[in-house]
Amino acid sequence: MTNSDSVLPKTAVPAGITDPVASARAELKAALAAIEIKGNVPRRLEQASARTAVRLRRFADRNPLGAAAAAVAVAATVGGLVWAIARAVSR
Repeated sequence: MTNSDSVLPKTAVPAGITDPVASARAELKAALAAIEIKGNVPRRLEQASARTAVRLRRFADRNPLGAAAAAVAVAATVGGLVWAIARAVSR
């Protein structure tokens, strides 16, 4: 079985590497992939917002009245915060 056939994540080091140079390269490649995954904040935010959108759509499909009530509550909360901030700034 070759690396292309296996289902290793990008951050895993393949087992069975006997050459120390190849092992070090594989470890470095895995470490850099892990850093890229953890450090890429815009990509992580995009993935999190996509997951949230899917959850919200699923909730709205199952409970349209609850989704409408939640939307009204969020709008009222945001409006109240904007009003409180504007009032605090104007004083």
